Amino acid sequence: MFVSRDATILHADLDAFFASVEQRDDPALRGRPVIVGGGVVLACSYEAKAAGVRTAMGGRQALALCPAAVVVRPRMSAYSEASKAVFRVFESTTPLVEGISIDEAFLEVGGLRRIAGAPMDIAARLRRDVAEQVGLPITVGVARTKFLAKVASGVAKPDGLLRVPPEAELEFLHPLPVERLWGVGKVTSAKLHAIGVRTVAEVAGLGEPALVSFLGRAAGRHLHALSHGLDPRRVETGVRRRSIGSQRALGRRERPPEELDAIVAGIVDRLGKRLRGGHRVCRTVVLRLRFGDFTRATRSHTLAGATAHTPTILRAARQLLHAAMPMILDRGITLVGLSLANLDDDGAVQLVLPFERDAGPELDATLDELRDRFGGEAVTRAARLGRDPGIHMPVLDDP
Repeated sequence: MFVSRDATILHADLDAFFASVEQRDDPALRGRPVIVGGGVVLACSYEAKAAGVRTAMGGRQALALCPAAVVVRPRMSAYSEASKAVFRVFESTTPLVEGISIDEAFLEVGGLRRIAGAPMDIAARLRRDVAEQVGLPITVGVARTKFLAKVASGVAKPDGLLRVPPEAELEFLHPLPVERLWGVGKVTSAKLHAIGVRTVAEVAGLGEPALVSFLGRAAGRHLHALSHGLDPRRVETGVRRRSIGSQRALGRRERPPEELDAIVAGIVDRLGKRLRGGHRVCRTVVLRLRFGDFTRATRSHTLAGATAHTPTILRAARQLLHAAMPMILDRGITLVGLSLANLDDDGAVQLVLPFERDAGPELDATLDELRDRFGGEAVTRAARLGRDPGIHMPVLDDP
């Protein structure tokens, strides 16, 4: 297991990214609460967060909490360009950059001391370069491990810089709430709170056997390691994703089943194009739903073989959507998303595999080729004609 003796890993995370781009481009918005998106909050500035506004909140609720907020329409192309500019700054800082999303990355700077200075000097210069060259605030955490660097950036937000000294890692980590541990969401935190565990120190005190029996083998071992500050992962470049996804915020309006089907078909078309463009294939289709009562559900289906064939993926997605329809009709739906998981390089896999032969392969392959060449909105399904294509969230390019 490799772990640096010094704090040489940077976690750089743009602050309130979408809202910061809007404030950068419109001086009248600076210092004011900004909400990106109308029916559902896609992002919000720290001024809006201070009033209780949160991402994925309904627009009416957000404005009730913060009546002075300025609501702006999302500009995905502007966010994509800003992300590319920031990553150019990252790559001019060190060749060892591991992108996590369009607004955050890990950087390894341990080998740059002689030519660029100490890690904290590099981190300070990185923040200054992003501010001067791109015009955006960014927070940087510095630590020996990726996990602690990410926690440090979260603690330092907004627009901050924080180093976790190697000799004081547990002193920094243990007083923090359990939600700071990777993998602890609402469900796991509720389980831990139910037994009186609220801090990382209390998680560490449970011991691995107790965590495994309470949360399961994988989650228990994972949280035990993190609660002791253990994370052997290096910063890696050129790592291809194991999944890709896309989602559509729907607002609070009731959506009939045929409209949801058209939305899912549009998402599948986009994801299929990304798969084939990256010469990837997928094995698992995952449907993610958020309901009107703010609860969530995830359903998945594993295919008979790895594929990038749009009709095969769509068939699986429709089966998942149909099975979830009783919950949707009962609770309402505010977000639908799909992920394609268990990705692999296509290698020798054919566009149409033997188990797909009943799908009309010649026509389906031709449609996939046309969508890839002209775009999913230029060659689209009859069910999607005249419908709002929704907002396409920008994504980080796959290496």
